[in-house]
Amino acid sequence: MTDTYDVHVQEKRHMLPDEWVDRWKDGRIGFHQDIVHELLKKYLEKILNGRKGIRFFFPLCGKAVDMKWLADLGHTVFGVDVSEIGIKAFFSEQNIPYTEEPVGTIPGAKLFKSTDGKIFLYNCNLYDFTSSVAGRFDGIWDRGSLVAINPSDRQRYAALIISLMDTDCRYLLDTFLYNPNLYSGPPFFVPDETVQDLFGMCDLMLLYCTVLLF
Repeated sequence: MTDTYDVHVQEKRHMLPDEWVDRWKDGRIGFHQDIVHELLKKYLEKILNGRKGIRFFFPLCGKAVDMKWLADLGHTVFGVDVSEIGIKAFFSEQNIPYTEEPVGTIPGAKLFKSTDGKIFLYNCNLYDFTSSVAGRFDGIWDRGSLVAINPSDRQRYAALIISLMDTDCRYLLDTFLYNPNLYSGPPFFVPDETVQDLFGMCDLMLLYCTVLLF
């Protein structure tokens, strides 16, 4: 598939964090889903691998309803997003009481924590978040993060994700395949070759594939 067009055409596309904040302010959040993602439900056991009550990480979490679903199943959820609007909307829309506090190790960052201690959402730049802030994770659900970050930042992003993986961490990744000459993104085109290049040191398994035609 990738030999029919220029796979590098989006490499210079660049979005600033403030642009994502503005999208939340303006309600331009077509990437948000009001239902739990079907692929997460279908492949949850692939992540759990028989484990109970694991620590899940959501990069660029927004107000994903998947977080409450996993917390209700007995897991502990951690997320990071640059938009405070998205994080507060999550707790409000899901009727979850929470507390708010500064994050001492990240200037200007805030932690929004459910009062039952099951959900921890950090409002900060993703690249300011490290394992020293909240430890490492047993599972990572990447529904729209790798496809949203700037293509030029992918190596940096992969290094961060790998650094957040605990022993036997399972990383479920959802990407997009389409003709990048016809759409500038985001979401950005992420071919299988890129996933292999970024995470080839891990054991990779293709679980599902759908091609979007424009």
